[in-house]
Amino acid sequence: MPTDITTKRAQFRTLHASGCFVIPNPWDVGSAIALQSLGFPALATTSAGMAWSMGRADGGVQRDEVLAHLAALASRTDVPLNADFENAFAREPSGVAANVTLAVATGVAGLSVEDSTGDAAEPLYDFTLAVERIAAGRAAIDKTGADVFLTARSEGFIRSRPDLAETIRRLTAYAEAGADCLFAPGLRNADEIDAVVNAVAPKPINVISPGLPVAALAALGVRRISVGGSLARAAWGEFLRAARRIAAEGSFDDFANGAPGGELNRLFSDAPA
Repeated sequence: MPTDITTKRAQFRTLHASGCFVIPNPWDVGSAIALQSLGFPALATTSAGMAWSMGRADGGVQRDEVLAHLAALASRTDVPLNADFENAFAREPSGVAANVTLAVATGVAGLSVEDSTGDAAEPLYDFTLAVERIAAGRAAIDKTGADVFLTARSEGFIRSRPDLAETIRRLTAYAEAGADCLFAPGLRNADEIDAVVNAVAPKPINVISPGLPVAALAALGVRRISVGGSLARAAWGEFLRAARRIAAEGSFDDFANGAPGGELNRLFSDAPA
């Protein structure tokens, strides 16, 4: 019997109470089912992976397409799903609130809102506006009565603004505005991660590893580790290598590395419809 939404949301919050867990990022229903089958306790969407699967660049997917994607993954998996909700597809706090409300209705257990504007000249929202946007997302979730876990992302390190002090300033303000979890993608080493963990404590942080293994990140106090678009890139890498060998050499040898069709059929036959 599929796990109900309320249970998944409670499970997701519990995962953040102690320890450290990996939350991998599927890009479609099939990859979500496959990752669930490996025992991961939760999943998170990837805006990049989804966009690439649709033949678009990261950031090229529209709000309603993302909402449909979230609903599809949430309905086909039994573990909690966190939504990469980009910048909530709105600038003003009122728009953030409206769109977060729509995301909650898809059945996600959590969602992230980032402070990236999409404008290379001014890549981050003004500090005050950025904090107001997180507060609006928190208020919108609370108004629904759903126990959805809110992650606030500060994007400076991946948007040409790698300023640790400013990142910490933003993350601590987002925590005060009601974020349950904090995330600064692009932190480059253990010292930067340690600084962020200590600055926002006792709130949990999510990281994408800068090459450190799970044990090392757990020792630093990281609660959640995601991989962003890396699994999707790995899948595309194998696909392109095999296709390029066919095109350049007429060789089909790379097919030997593919997953057996029978295994895939069994995996998806056992999945909830």
